[in-house]
Amino acid sequence: MNKELIEIVAMDLDGTLTQHKQPLDNVHRKALMELADKYKMLMVGAGQVMRIFNQLEHFPIDIIGNYGLQYGIYNENTKNMDIIRDLRIPVDKDSIEERVTILRKKFGYTDYVGDNVEIHPSGCITFPLLGTKAKAEDKLAFDSDRVKRRKIYNEVVDSFSDYTVFVGGSSSFDMAPKPYNKYYALDTYCRENGLTHENIVYIGDDYGLGGNDESVYQSDFPYLTIDNYIDFPEIIKPLL
Repeated sequence: MNKELIEIVAMDLDGTLTQHKQPLDNVHRKALMELADKYKMLMVGAGQVMRIFNQLEHFPIDIIGNYGLQYGIYNENTKNMDIIRDLRIPVDKDSIEERVTILRKKFGYTDYVGDNVEIHPSGCITFPLLGTKAKAEDKLAFDSDRVKRRKIYNEVVDSFSDYTVFVGGSSSFDMAPKPYNKYYALDTYCRENGLTHENIVYIGDDYGLGGNDESVYQSDFPYLTIDNYIDFPEIIKPLL
């Protein structure tokens, strides 16, 4: 990373800046504000722009959501987001259901609660191994170290070759229609704004196999790894 070339600090949210789906605490808000004094800030998330914005309690930051399918710019006048891209990719629901069902039978995940699969308006997909209505405590206890899902990850990838597959949360696989992932989102952002990859540094925790930050970690974008969101103020010190 050449600090002199960095113009934008881009980052993940859950696990990087906050606990999962929790608001910013005062320490991390202060750290973001210190970064914002020197750099343009960009959040790159798996979720929708407005969900991320609300979780951040309306912190003034531009947001790429759904792996690049959505993009919102913070409006200083309205103190809200202007959604300038909101793509919705058509989904062959029958094909998705069939492929998920085959995988469930093959690996023994036929006992589930709720729906077999969740198809989001964007065209992204969640394959919940325990079902869409599983109890939160059951999901959290299922595969927190991701060992179970990583054992079958390659076969899920093969079954969904038209999607990018992520090991999501503690009991699911998340999928985005190709070519959408965080690398594609950042590369598109660079092309749209006349930037090079050297101009953006990315901070993320989910950089292992199947992680939704992996595509950026494995690329030529400068990358700061973080394994515990509590360490965020320390991780960013080289940028300040």
